[in-house]
Amino acid sequence: MPGMNSGLNPADPTLVAAFRSALLHQGAIALILIAFLGLAWATARVWRRTATGTKPDARNRTAGLAVRRSRIGGSAEPTARRLLRVGFGMLWFLDGILQVQPKMAAGLASQVIGPTAAASPPWVQHLLNWGGTIWSYHPIQSGAATVWIQIGIGAWLITAAHGPWSRLAGLASVAWGLIVWVFGESFGGIFAPGLSWLTGAPGGVLLYVVAGALIALPEGAWRSPRLGRRLLGGIGLFFIGMAVLQAWPGRGYWQGTIAGRPGTLAGMLQTMSATPQPRFLSSLLSGFESFTVSNGFAVNLVVVIVLAGMGAIFLSGRPRLVRYAVWFGIVFGLAVWVLVQDLGFLGGLGTDPNSMIPLMLLYSAGYLALTPAPHEAPATEAAQVAAGAQEAGGGSEAEPESETDRGSERGRQLKPLAPKALWGMLATASARSVAAVAAVAVILLGAAPMAAAAVNRTADPILALAIAGAGTPEDIPAPGFQLTDQNGQTVSLASLRGKVVLMTFLDPVCTTDCPLIGQEFRDAGVLLGSADSKVELVAVVANPTYRAVTFTRAFDREEGLNTVPNWLYLTGSPSQLGQVWQQYGITVANLPAGSMAAHNDVAVIIDRSGNIREEMGAEPGPGTASTKSSFSVLLSQYARQALASP
Repeated sequence: MPGMNSGLNPADPTLVAAFRSALLHQGAIALILIAFLGLAWATARVWRRTATGTKPDARNRTAGLAVRRSRIGGSAEPTARRLLRVGFGMLWFLDGILQVQPKMAAGLASQVIGPTAAASPPWVQHLLNWGGTIWSYHPIQSGAATVWIQIGIGAWLITAAHGPWSRLAGLASVAWGLIVWVFGESFGGIFAPGLSWLTGAPGGVLLYVVAGALIALPEGAWRSPRLGRRLLGGIGLFFIGMAVLQAWPGRGYWQGTIAGRPGTLAGMLQTMSATPQPRFLSSLLSGFESFTVSNGFAVNLVVVIVLAGMGAIFLSGRPRLVRYAVWFGIVFGLAVWVLVQDLGFLGGLGTDPNSMIPLMLLYSAGYLALTPAPHEAPATEAAQVAAGAQEAGGGSEAEPESETDRGSERGRQLKPLAPKALWGMLATASARSVAAVAAVAVILLGAAPMAAAAVNRTADPILALAIAGAGTPEDIPAPGFQLTDQNGQTVSLASLRGKVVLMTFLDPVCTTDCPLIGQEFRDAGVLLGSADSKVELVAVVANPTYRAVTFTRAFDREEGLNTVPNWLYLTGSPSQLGQVWQQYGITVANLPAGSMAAHNDVAVIIDRSGNIREEMGAEPGPGTASTKSSFSVLLSQYARQALASP
């Protein structure tokens, strides 16, 4: 797919250093935001206590706890909901940490998204091309953004236990989970061949979406066994469907070997065991692979029976049977997670622990919701009388309401955006609410650069720097020349004085790098906009044989350069060209049995005074849409710097 296989080395030091720098920079901003929010909250609390002249005591703290419980329905958060909220919060946090891998920025599009999409139908590839292009054009911004978005969602879920903040955290998990499921997992591979529960179908992140939707439900829904029955029934239907798919003949799961080669499951195990990982895990996978090769039918039969049996029990909704099925499912799921899914995140660029852990959290929560604990006692009458009291920070203190507080409340109702009202709201916020706001700030810190990258159609110049290396700053007079342009007119470097010159060397009969470099120069002129009139795009012939004007004109027509007004393609006699090549350090040699010439790819930036300001490699690398755009951006930046110089 265009723009998705950059050919860049994911471990390129330039890209890794830029990714690490972006993470450190944004991490520092996040710490400053959190520190500022915490300081503002602490200051607001002190200000409020000073204004009301009250001090917290044990009685107020107890009343405050009762007030909070009365506001959430008179009881603590249901255990099933808390398991999902904290469990998936920790998973999102882990996924964010996994995104910090040094190779993630440059490697995700080409080594994860691309190969996964390649096994999907064309329409899926077409959709994923858009997301993959954004990532490949802006790998540093995209890589850093996913880190902070996922860490932020995880922290938000963990800290927000009740109320609208908690439900919004669930919706955030749904929204981001769908994005990752579509673009990062190619719809979980459900449209690709070989779909199986063993390999992670229907995609681990889709389970994050389901959990987020459940967390977003009103808390009252968790206080009845009905939600547990529905959740377990849905999982049961899913298991039965996966059992049917696993048992379907012709998919290669019943055979340990097919035509002398490993079957579907054994082949996957062979691949997983070869990935970089601790030796004992690799040995476990290799051993299970050998067992599967010899006993493929038995292995698949066990999987089919387990899926169908657990599905039937979950559908029945009988608590005693479900409890045993849940415990068995946890043990069996852990075995699959280790022996088949290889923990999900080992071996390179794993971004999540695959589907087993999320699935275990879901059916465990379904069982807990099926058998909810007795409700906690509702708030006492005394606590209800104290319901007007405001909660102090951290959800651990409460103070009697004064006339000042009542006035602040009325002010909030009349002027909700007034600074004093907002200050009062901050003073009465709980620690969990403040932590949730901090988590949202971290999410926005990641989402803002990603949104900007999505609308930016030009690639990050870091790609060009990674391919060709950083330019060499210079300030020396450019060697003069006098050559002939594509229209037969004589052009000298002195005649271009007063303009910035972007100069390179191209072979007019080249079919590899030179056409790409010509397009990059043309696109650089477009990026310069109105400043393009102050810049001259110049190429010098780099072929001792095919140097006639007819060849330069043909090259221009082929690459669409004949319509660029400030484009000059210069040629001359062998001695004239040889002198220019020597002066600018260009080595040119005819290739054996071919018309093309071998030469080094260089771009030279000459300022308006005729001095060389920068010299950079112009090697276009793989020549994808992203790398071509990246070189164009870099060239235009160098040109603007030269224009800005005296």
